[in-house]
Amino acid sequence: MESEPITSKAELDRRFSEVYREHLRDVYSYSFYRVGNHHDAEDLTEQTFLQAYRHFERALRESHGRPLRPWLIRIAHNLAANFYRDRARRPEAAIEDAGMISTLHTTESLVEGREELKSILDGVQRLPDDRREALIMRFALGMDNREIARALGRSDGATKVLLHRAIRQLEGIIASSDRDGEVA
Repeated sequence: MESEPITSKAELDRRFSEVYREHLRDVYSYSFYRVGNHHDAEDLTEQTFLQAYRHFERALRESHGRPLRPWLIRIAHNLAANFYRDRARRPEAAIEDAGMISTLHTTESLVEGREELKSILDGVQRLPDDRREALIMRFALGMDNREIARALGRSDGATKVLLHRAIRQLEGIIASSDRDGEVA
């Protein structure tokens, strides 16, 4: 389907609508994990698909039938990097959704589970950008190593090493925070 030539604007719009429906959830999820709040994730998702639409015909030609999800995630990745660069120039308040994780519950196991989740999420935020993004793509979006490699512009082998190092570093961060009294 993706390698068929486009013969009209209506065909381009129809094909793009299919890609949009198929990948909206993944692009939004990636954006949310990168920026940490729904409003900014929605903005990044919208910007991703606007930019994708501008280059859609060329992407179809150059994809040679390969899935377009890594290409879309790469666009979202670049836009998120710009978002953080712009944010660094004009700092904002802390993420408003962070308080949701520490909400008290009556069941001790739920509290412990949330504390463990908070520790993991805090640890992920402490990883270098490339490692954090690789983990998000792998575990939040379920992308395989080849898709992650395409999205990050790396070889399959380099991506495998990146994921392995990210997991090892995250394990170290979590173990360290547990030893230090859960202050991540």
